[in-house]
Amino acid sequence: MASRLELHPLEGAESLSAGRLRFTPEMFYRLGEAGVLDDSTRYELIEGDIYAMPPEGPEHATVCTRLMYRMFTLPAGDWHLRAEKPLRLGASELIPDLAVVPGGVDDYAAQHPTTALLVIEVAATSLARDRELKLGVYARAGIPECWLVNLSEACVEVYREPAGDSYRSVRRYTLGEHLTPLFAPEWAVPVDELVRVRD
Repeated sequence: MASRLELHPLEGAESLSAGRLRFTPEMFYRLGEAGVLDDSTRYELIEGDIYAMPPEGPEHATVCTRLMYRMFTLPAGDWHLRAEKPLRLGASELIPDLAVVPGGVDDYAAQHPTTALLVIEVAATSLARDRELKLGVYARAGIPECWLVNLSEACVEVYREPAGDSYRSVRRYTLGEHLTPLFAPEWAVPVDELVRVRD
């Protein structure tokens, strides 16, 4: 019979209902250090709940790598690119596919960034989670711009102007159009390069 993992209240935990805890980032790390979380799986902490990240498919990996190389061609500025690295946003610790964060790499040697200039999520199987859970966290943290590369519908959803739990400006970019991020208005990337992976 499969054993069931029972998590008991930890100091600082906020109980939401019987049998459910809202984890803090500190508790999240303690679970990892204690070996409760499987080392072979990556996890995100979203609003106190722990989610396993889905395995990365080849299309997702290709788009992320393509975008990363594209962004390396940008002129140097007071920012840098992080690929699949944590952002500490309030009670959440998210791992966006790509994030442009202010400052240099060594600025975050002691703690993860708590903001970003641009967050990019590449989504196929994770589309619902990204839209319904993660975008709200990004908006509440004041992230000025999020790109959701929607592989299923061959488009890029661009979210701008955070306001409370959502973004006031939402626009879908489709094949034939170009994207220009707010932090680098001189740079443009074709949508075709992001969503047209198969010949």
